[in-house]
Amino acid sequence: MNPVIQKGSTVLLPDAAALYDDDAYVTYGRNGLAAHEALKAALCDLEHAAAVELYPSGVAAIAGALLAVLKAGDELLMVDTAYKPTRRFCDRTLARFGVTTRYYDPTLPAAEVANLFGPRTRAIFLESPGSLSFEMQDLPALAAAARERGMLSLVDNTWGAGLLLKPLDLGVDISIQALTKYVGGHSDAFMGSAAARDPGVCGSLHAGVVDLGWSVAAEDAYAMLRGLRTLDVRLQRHGESGLEVARWLAGRPEVASVLHPALPGAPGHDLWKRDYSGACGLFAFVLRPARPEATAALLDALHLFGLGFSWGGYESLAIDCDPQLEVRAFRRDYGGALVRLHVGLEAPEDLIADLEGGLAAFRAAAG
Repeated sequence: MNPVIQKGSTVLLPDAAALYDDDAYVTYGRNGLAAHEALKAALCDLEHAAAVELYPSGVAAIAGALLAVLKAGDELLMVDTAYKPTRRFCDRTLARFGVTTRYYDPTLPAAEVANLFGPRTRAIFLESPGSLSFEMQDLPALAAAARERGMLSLVDNTWGAGLLLKPLDLGVDISIQALTKYVGGHSDAFMGSAAARDPGVCGSLHAGVVDLGWSVAAEDAYAMLRGLRTLDVRLQRHGESGLEVARWLAGRPEVASVLHPALPGAPGHDLWKRDYSGACGLFAFVLRPARPEATAALLDALHLFGLGFSWGGYESLAIDCDPQLEVRAFRRDYGGALVRLHVGLEAPEDLIADLEGGLAAFRAAAG
């Protein structure tokens, strides 16, 4: 029923000829072992991919995919709502190696984004919905526009977890996940993945993993494979509970708007309905204007919602997003503080009661 967990850095080979037969044998235990191969095969099925590479974290998967397809002198078009560590990698590391990153507004139609393509643009990075503010992008149109210009498209598919969204089916070249989140599902292991179909892209991803020495532990690969088995049932619960909480928040006088793409009437709902088979538990809401201390009072009054930056595990989480929005090139006034929630596997009525207490604290502090 389960692959073995093979521990060890050394793989013994049967004879002298096998020492340099790289096509036939695994020579180090960094990859190619039972749990790793079972996980990659399962992720290939999940993402409808020809090959999947594993990385020690989600941001390592993003870095690995970008390094695999970019070179000095290239330009990367990066969605302005990208996950903060993605932006940090582009601005710090890619810049040091001669790759220029240009940020674009996630609300631009695909045709206007295509007008931004320049002679040095090699790839476009997508994230739909966007981190923190949940803007939806037209993935098929953007991927097609990139392909017409000989560019590659990459997407952070962590919100869709490879189950709710199939980017490769929509024409995207590389689908990246932080497996740490929903695939792992228990907040106890780190890992990332990059999935592709094109043989050349698959080869570049694999060469990057080998050349940069990335590896994942056998125990972690096993934990991800175990999490993958319950992904469908967990995401159903996350999605249903998340929508129940989102609908409740939409009716609260303290809340100006709810940013959840699966909520009818929310920005990007039509794109979500077209491309996704369901929703996860991550969304945001905007509070009515109040002093910053009122947002802090809301968060500090929560008991079931922990205050933490990761998400995708069994537990519910909340953060204030405003400090992270300051680095964006296309800043938007939401009219109030932006709060992100991850709705976990707790009973939604208990989470609503917790939020009710938080909103009471918000009202008291708002004056």
